[in-house]
Parts: sequence; structure tokens; C-alpha cells
Amino acid sequence: MSLTVLLIEDNAQNRYLATFLLEHHGYKVSFAEDGPRGIQMARELVPDLILLDIQLPQMDGYAVAQALRAISSLRTTPIVAVTSYAMVGDREKALASGCNGYIEKPINPETFIQDIRQFIPSSAS
Repeated sequence: MSLTVLLIEDNAQNRYLATFLLEHHGYKVSFAEDGPRGIQMARELVPDLILLDIQLPQMDGYAVAQALRAISSLRTTPIVAVTSYAMVGDREKALASGCNGYIEKPINPETFIQDIRQFIPSSAS
């Protein structure tokens, strides 16, 4: 059984790299380019994991994470912020908004899959 990952990311190069790595390791990937579409897709898909950029058009990732946590079917879905926001307090702000984890961009292709696996419940894998 392959796990479903929803990637909410507006940058095409970042989407390409993350999708390539995820699919290479057997994950099924869907993506949204902005927050409102990401929320809609998450509601429809109920993915096993959501990878969320923070700097998005229309609605930032913090607001997206809060909106996702308000959806009962997504309350326990792991959300990992994958962001270039790396200043003091950014990790804490992402976690406070409802994210379970935080990965800084640029992602490291050699450790990315290992980094996200820690957020996937063992019952889903």
C-alpha cells in the first residue's frame, strides 16, 4: 500500500524535487499551488501526510495549518512545514499553528525521506 502525500507548494522547482523524491520511494503525491486549494484537496483526499510551504499565495501556511486542524477528518493527519523561513521563532510559530514538524529549505535530497518518515504514524506505513 502506498501512502498518499499532499504537497502544498507554489514553487514549481520545489514541487518537482519533493515529488521526484517521494515517488521514487513509493509515495503517491498530489499537490496544490495555494492554501485554499490545498485545504480543499486535503478535505477530499484525507492524505497520510501533508507537506506545507509557509510562504504561499492567497493564504500563508500558518493559516492553512490552522484551517486543516479545524477539519475533523484531518485533526490527526501529520502536517510538516517545509519552508525557507528559518529565523528564530519560525519553527515554534509553525508548530503553534498546528504543524507536527518543520523542515528547512532547501531540502536535502539525501535525508528528505528519512526526515518526513518520522512524522508518518506506523499504522499508516
